[in-house]
Amino acid sequence: MALLIAVALFTAQALNFAIAVRDRAQFRLAQATRPAITRIVDALERERSTGRPIAPDRGRVRRVAANPIPPTLERRNEVAEELRGQLTELGITVGRIDTGIRTKTAEENRGGRGPGSVLVIAVEQPGTGWLTVTAPWNRSDRRLIGALIFQTLILYVIILLPVMWIVRRISKPLRSLADAARDFRPGDDAGPLEERGPSDVRAVIAAYNTLSLRVNAMLGEKDRMLGAIGHDLRTPLAALRVRIESVEDDDDRNRMADTIDEMNRTLDDILSLARLGRPSEPPTDVDLSALIDAVVDDFRELDHQVEFEEAPRLKMHLRPSLMRRAVRNLIENAVKYGGGAQVRLLPGEQAVAIEVADRGPGIPPDKLAAVFDPFTRLETSRNRDTGGIGLGLALARAIVNDAGGDIALANREGGGLTATITLPRG
Repeated sequence: MALLIAVALFTAQALNFAIAVRDRAQFRLAQATRPAITRIVDALERERSTGRPIAPDRGRVRRVAANPIPPTLERRNEVAEELRGQLTELGITVGRIDTGIRTKTAEENRGGRGPGSVLVIAVEQPGTGWLTVTAPWNRSDRRLIGALIFQTLILYVIILLPVMWIVRRISKPLRSLADAARDFRPGDDAGPLEERGPSDVRAVIAAYNTLSLRVNAMLGEKDRMLGAIGHDLRTPLAALRVRIESVEDDDDRNRMADTIDEMNRTLDDILSLARLGRPSEPPTDVDLSALIDAVVDDFRELDHQVEFEEAPRLKMHLRPSLMRRAVRNLIENAVKYGGGAQVRLLPGEQAVAIEVADRGPGIPPDKLAAVFDPFTRLETSRNRDTGGIGLGLALARAIVNDAGGDIALANREGGGLTATITLPRG
């Protein structure tokens, strides 16, 4: 807003300057031609009434035999055209009209007053010679330019500075509102944003405060509902787990137990994904290398082929249980569909990367983005015999996004898949 007003003021002053320069040029033209015409007409009338010719060496108007203006002087053609038009209107016939600007002589500039240049005008009268007269001429427009610059600065001080103060008064609470909306996290229990600024801005801030309260209330109600659903579902599952102990066939009993365990895991994944917007675990300082090593050890204890290259200690501020779950989900996928996993921790200056690679069938390039959607499974390579309902990658990405990072999948050369978690440092 301040920039637009500054440009508008500059444009207005530029137009003002153009008009002033044009008026100045017209005034200078009139200042030079009107006295010259008056003197020439007076001199011709005296010559005609008295019969005495105009003297070549005295008087304001002189008659000379040849054009007295040297060719080296600067010409002013607009003056010549104006003089010709006025003389024609007065009925005076003339031949050529020449002009030239020269510096004032010491006698003409006595006392240092007036402009430093004069305009010499020569009017040819066919058969009688040339009439010559001088007029004042000011070459410089510095005074006009200086006045306009000073006027522009005054306008900027009087108009632009108050406008900038008003804009700052409006933009500061708006900037605070934008920051609060950008940093809004459900459950942070941040106090309401201070309502300040003009009335419209205060109304917007008040609406944001009301909206944030409603969002937190709705999410709180959702958490209570999910807790009730989880409790109501786990109770019959636990009862089923007890009842299957009476089944005599070991194979049937084991299959039923596996089904109940899968239902429990699915329920945990769904509830975790739904509650991720309001995690109960606060961020803490964690050694990321030790966290990954602990997850890898869990898989090794189950005789899975999981390798982890030793990495230096790396302190990160995150939610350890959630991040452990995200890494576990990626390693679990690599073990299920690739027979093993190679895990690497790659620290960088701005970000940290966790790579989980396998030698499985990989994923078709056009499906790399789709597998992150909840309940998405690729039947060609990931069927129900391997377990899961398509929430592992969705939950892992939600956890990493909550930490300010991202997950990317890429097929490996020679077969397999690489899942990369990127987390910002600091």
